[in-house]
Amino acid sequence: MLDNYLFWLVAVLAVLITGISKSGFAGGIGVIAVPLLALHIDPLRAAAIMLPLLIFMDFLSIRYWWGKQRNEILLLLIPAATLGIGLGYLLYDVLNPQLIKLLLGVMSVVFALWGLLKGLSFAVADMPWVGRLAGFVAGLTSFVAHAGGPPVNFYLLPMKLSKEDFLATAVYFFAAINFIKLLPYAVLGQINTDNLLIALLLAPVAWIGVKLGLVIQKKISSELFVNLMFVLLLIIGLKLTYDGFV
Repeated sequence: MLDNYLFWLVAVLAVLITGISKSGFAGGIGVIAVPLLALHIDPLRAAAIMLPLLIFMDFLSIRYWWGKQRNEILLLLIPAATLGIGLGYLLYDVLNPQLIKLLLGVMSVVFALWGLLKGLSFAVADMPWVGRLAGFVAGLTSFVAHAGGPPVNFYLLPMKLSKEDFLATAVYFFAAINFIKLLPYAVLGQINTDNLLIALLLAPVAWIGVKLGLVIQKKISSELFVNLMFVLLLIIGLKLTYDGFV
């Protein structure tokens, strides 16, 4: 694989996009990383290669957003996400990633269109079960393909958080669940020397992506940022829906 230039081209693109997404856009567009890598390698191996890189990106991002997260939201999301990760591990042999992508894609498209065309009028802060459900689904989809962004956005976007609160909370959430995923991935034998070597070679690209994301998000107003998130969510939803059908 080390001499497969097409793989490395796709890998660099996937890691760069993920880095920008994680630090500047709450991980939303990073959902395409595993599908991109899966064009050339096994999807589980693609996810395993990305996991150490995601944790590295989380570390870089947390340093920037330190102390700006909303802890009460994290306490609602993380336990539920842990259960979702556990279910993903238990069902790994029978889980159908395409079905998950299809359902997640349809939900993303509907939610994004609703937000862009009508605005969001419900108060999810008064419905903690919505947060627990979003966290659970995010844990499950994140275990399968590091695709936890859309479910978390389902819950966070309607809360009308400031850009700083939104990004910091999302960064901390993904840092927590990515660390939790290390154990089941290791049990499945995917945290191995070959995958870690590839991740290490891609680490400088991850660093560049995170730095670019932090710069880009500073240039965008809060209102524009929320609208951009809805647009990205729509694009991601269409991509996931397509992947679910193919």
